[in-house]
Amino acid sequence: MENLFLKYSIPELVKSLEKRDLLFIDIANTLIKTISDVEKNTHAWVCSDTDKIKNSFLQAENEFNRNGASQPLRGIPFGVKDIFNTKEYPTQMGSLTWKGFTPGNNARVIDSLVFNGGIVAGKTVTAEFAVHALNETLNPHDVTRTPGTSSSGSAAAVARGMVPFSLATQTAGSIIRPASFCGIWGMKPSFGLVPRTGILKTTDSLDTVGFVTAHGSSLRTILDVVRVKGPDYPFVYKNIDAQGDFPAKDNKIWRVGFVKTHVWETATDYAKDAILDLVKKISNEKNFIVEDVDWPDEFQNAHEVHSTIYNKSLSYYFQNEAKLVSEISKNMQSMIDVGNNISVDTFKTALQGQETFCNSLDEWLDDYDVVISIGTSSSAPQRDSEELADPSLIWTLGHVPSITAPVFRCPNNLPFGVQFISRKWNDYLLLQGIEELIVKGILPAGSQPINH
Repeated sequence: MENLFLKYSIPELVKSLEKRDLLFIDIANTLIKTISDVEKNTHAWVCSDTDKIKNSFLQAENEFNRNGASQPLRGIPFGVKDIFNTKEYPTQMGSLTWKGFTPGNNARVIDSLVFNGGIVAGKTVTAEFAVHALNETLNPHDVTRTPGTSSSGSAAAVARGMVPFSLATQTAGSIIRPASFCGIWGMKPSFGLVPRTGILKTTDSLDTVGFVTAHGSSLRTILDVVRVKGPDYPFVYKNIDAQGDFPAKDNKIWRVGFVKTHVWETATDYAKDAILDLVKKISNEKNFIVEDVDWPDEFQNAHEVHSTIYNKSLSYYFQNEAKLVSEISKNMQSMIDVGNNISVDTFKTALQGQETFCNSLDEWLDDYDVVISIGTSSSAPQRDSEELADPSLIWTLGHVPSITAPVFRCPNNLPFGVQFISRKWNDYLLLQGIEELIVKGILPAGSQPINH
């Protein structure tokens, strides 16, 4: 039987539920059966409770029978990266030091999703404190390969069809990278667009909340629910809500840039060839004007600025955990040690460098509606191999929205993605460009199938 979550987008599932072409029990059974069938070979979940799931679906069905009001996520289950507070499940952050911790409240974004009909399916595996150490999650396409960085449990759960979408976060490349390696869609919204209340903090100026999903046409629905809205959020209101309706007008002429960035030379040849071929296909569309964009010299140090901010912040926020040497990984201890050796003045200089970079990047992007770059520089490497540098943390540092689309396969038939970015706050313009490319058949509507 074909998996409902891989076959249909979230809007299609909701529409079928509200027309009663699908029943709540159909969604619940897909969720429970798929987890039962594939979790033992995936290890995507820290915890998921069948009784809680059944009860949540029963409540959702009863509510629908009482009032029938439309909800954008009615009856849609979702995974939660285990750094988000949840009432019904512990929040352990991939760490022995927080094992069994129960916060007793939901992160704000969880409440938004539940209020709009979403159903928490459980907590997905994350790297220790959402940093870099590889965890137990297996790549659904090849268990010998890495599933990506800290949002790997969320990505694997979606790729396997266990949930239609899952919450994720990105401080470097932890949404884009696992989505690319697992062959699914991922979105990192503009920094500040999605609230971080009730979520583990690692780096104040980098931590960004986003999500991974099986279908490109589900991205807009999820973003609409999780983001902040209204005049109480003046930057968002000025730059998004006050700008008018979305999407923009039809028959738009799209200004598209293609940039290689300073990581291009270290990318695999097959990744370079794939993205150049895609750029050519897009340029052949009559309403897409594509041009190559030079990467400014002053942007070359983006990785170094990011590293300074990240390591210093970890050494500050995890001072207590660092004392528990036997309960944190060598990787985490090493990053904290590096951060401890970074002076306050060096850290302040890096923060100023980030601010300068954000302003310069915004100006540089002003000529384009969408910019295309490498998603990851290869398909998923072996679990014990270092991942090649990619542009993901550049766009995180710059606070701009980015989306990875599951377009490519490498010579070994493993998936990898392309990345689209836009100016900060142009999230909906970026979504419209993605949706138009899906309609044209340039980008796939769904995920890369698992061929085993």
